[in-house]
Amino acid sequence: MGDTSGDRHPGVPMQPYVPAAESSRSVPPWTGLPESVRSRLAEVAAVAVGGLSVDDVPMPLRRLARFTPAKRARLGRPTLLTELERSAGFRTAVVAWWDEHRPGELASTDDPLAAAARAVLTADPGAADAVALAARRGEAVELRTERDEALARVDKLSVELERLRAELADARAWARTAAQERDAEFQQLRRRVGEQGARLRDALDGRGAAEEALEEQRRAAAAELAAAVAERDRERERAEAERRRAADAAVEVAAARQAAREARRSDEVRLELLLDTVSGALSGLRRELALGGGGPRPGDLVAGARSVRGGGSVGTVAALDTLLAVPSVHLVVDGYNVTKTGYPDLPLADQRARLVSQLAALAARTGVEITVVFDGAGVVAAPPRAGRGVRVLFSDPGVLADDVIRSLVAAEPRGRPVVVATSDRAVIESVCSREAHAVPSTVLLQRLRGS
Repeated sequence: MGDTSGDRHPGVPMQPYVPAAESSRSVPPWTGLPESVRSRLAEVAAVAVGGLSVDDVPMPLRRLARFTPAKRARLGRPTLLTELERSAGFRTAVVAWWDEHRPGELASTDDPLAAAARAVLTADPGAADAVALAARRGEAVELRTERDEALARVDKLSVELERLRAELADARAWARTAAQERDAEFQQLRRRVGEQGARLRDALDGRGAAEEALEEQRRAAAAELAAAVAERDRERERAEAERRRAADAAVEVAAARQAAREARRSDEVRLELLLDTVSGALSGLRRELALGGGGPRPGDLVAGARSVRGGGSVGTVAALDTLLAVPSVHLVVDGYNVTKTGYPDLPLADQRARLVSQLAALAARTGVEITVVFDGAGVVAAPPRAGRGVRVLFSDPGVLADDVIRSLVAAEPRGRPVVVATSDRAVIESVCSREAHAVPSTVLLQRLRGS
């Protein structure tokens, strides 16, 4: 039996261990931990992540929380070890979870790997000794396993040796029989060789004539091949010319299509500018003629009756659709109040992008003017691209989105219908006092899903 220590873990280098007598009584570097201890640390963290609160789980590990512990340990092992090494708070939360839900398992003296993992996580002064003990225990288990495997191989080889000996005896007996048969067959072959020699001489006499006929056939085949090659070359030249003509035609078609697109884009820009000019002229003419002024209407001057002022709350999708059908209605959306009601698990950037996309679809179908307001504090990613008919606003530093919504409602002219989508009671009360209508975030989300 040879030394099999190099076959313990093929492809995995052995980590250097520090003997207990030479340890510095401190936590060893994480990169120097034995592979068995690192695996146990990843398993411990993977089990605890599923039971910890979201605040105790580092951001890179939150996506692993929905996996099973085994899958977390297998797929997220590098991330788990990195966060354990980097975050003392995460290590403390993991140990606390184990002490609360599985008391005694990490401190068991029967499991050196568990004890070493706990010592590393708690920065125990004897962590180096615990790691060395776990490493020695792991080596002893590996040696016993290798010894058992070696004994099993010896037994298997012994059985194979006996089988080979029996086969050798059978082969020797068969060889003796084959030798006798070979001698008899040799005599028969000698007679056949003599007969074949006579036939060979006859064949040699006729080979000369066959070679002359073959040479003639070769010359004829070479001439036919040359003619076929020449024809193939001519066909290739014709095909290449056809391909060049097709490529030139494709280029011309692409250029024509590009020119058509550019012309259509130019026409659209000119039409948009024309519409903007006409709209501005109409607005100026309306102001010049004092049309649509804010003065009292004849119906407002009738004695013995009064109108009801102030807005109200909308509680159904049907009522919301009725308001959105009113001409020149303005829908103001409390961004995070809606997104954190509908899809709070998404990152804030994804929440904003999803809401703006849904509102753009609603604006395209209804023609409603929509303004969505987000809190601007802490926004570091690029803002979402506003869809057609959707205005995206971020509050300035130190300013709440609720105050921006109140300012938007106050800025609207008296009499224009305004709908504010929010579930914030304070915002609802303030906008309703200014004759705006309030719709809960859940109702708006139902409308967006239905559209």
